Formats: sequence, structure tokens, C-alpha cells
Amino acid sequence: MEGRIPLIGEKFPEMKVLTTDGAKELPKDYKGKWLVLFSHPGDFTPVCTTEFVEFAKKHEDFKKINTELLGLSVDAVHSHIKWMEWIKDNLGVEITFPIIADTMGRVASRLGMVDPEKGSATVRAVFILDPEGTIRLIMYYPSEVGRYIDEIYRAVRALQLSDKNKVVTPANWPDNSIFGSKVIIPPASTYSEAMKRKTSDEEGYDWWLKVKEVKE
Repeated sequence: MEGRIPLIGEKFPEMKVLTTDGAKELPKDYKGKWLVLFSHPGDFTPVCTTEFVEFAKKHEDFKKINTELLGLSVDAVHSHIKWMEWIKDNLGVEITFPIIADTMGRVASRLGMVDPEKGSATVRAVFILDPEGTIRLIMYYPSEVGRYIDEIYRAVRALQLSDKNKVVTPANWPDNSIFGSKVIIPPASTYSEAMKRKTSDEEGYDWWLKVKEVKE
């Protein structure tokens, strides 16, 4: 995996980073927890500030589902600290999660977070890691578009639900226009199983589209 961007389903590359909470080892220090690692173009920028405020407001909800947050940009740790202070003093929101100071761009380059046309600033990337350090989701947003934090939270919940119950989630879950909060049972992979599903009393339209209600 060395020399290219890690992909979904692969282990997150081991690395040591400096953060506003001190030195950390990734993904080792987050073993046993889900992790949302997200990069931003720069401190003291308007869109990034709104994102950090929304992440901070959602932090307790993330923690309730065993998920930690970790920010990243190429700014120095002192810049991060001053920005965190500014957000608290001016917007009344305390940033309660650490931010990586990737001043050399080493982490950003390794994870494909840099837009060559915009210098060394990182794009709005999101990596979701499971408790074993496996990459489960990757998102990239351009610098012009702020992220929807509730969607990132929803994605973690959906991944956890899938792991626990061996199901998949429909579009807009848990508010799908057809099935509501129900989840999809993976379709049969053999003819005999498909025929059994076709005549079963499971809710759905056909053997390949069956749903059920499960608890998170």
C-alpha cells in the first residue's frame, strides 16, 4: 500500500502525528473505537470554522456511538490552538477534539488530501475507521462546499448497524421514503435460497429486495 492512497477495506497506514492533545499514533491510539478523521483547508477560514463548530456540537453524539473525531490541516499546532480559542471566545463553542498539525503535509499527501491546483492546502476529506483500524468510508469535498456533519454521523451509524446485524441500509436511511427506518436483508446468492425468499413471509417486493426492522 506504500506509495499510493489507501483504499476502503484496507488498514489505515501507521503513522505518528502531532496534535493539539500532544503526540498520537494512528490508528493504534484509537483501537477499539470508531474514528472520523477529517481534513480542512486552513485555520481561520470561514467554511472550516462553520464545520468545526458543527463537529463540536455533534461530538457528544459521536461519542455515544463509540466514535472519536480528529481534525487535520497543514497549519502549525499554535495556529490550531489560537483558532480553537477564537471559536470559543467569539462563537461560544469549545472544540473538544484534537487537530493534527501536519505542517510538512506528510499525512495529507499520504492520504490524498491535497489538491495540486490549490497549493499545499488540504481538501475537505473524511476517513472513517472501524475499531480495528480498517478504512470503511472515504469522502472528498472541494474547498467550496462545507460538509453535512449529520451525514457523516449517519454513515457511522449505518456501518455499525451493518456490522452488527449483517444488513445494508437503503437510501436516506433511517428516513427512506418507502421503508422508513427498516434495513435491507442482503439478497440470496443461490437459486434455492432465492426461491425460499420469494415465498417467505419477510416484508419486501421480491427475493432480492427484503427488509426488516432492527435496533441500533
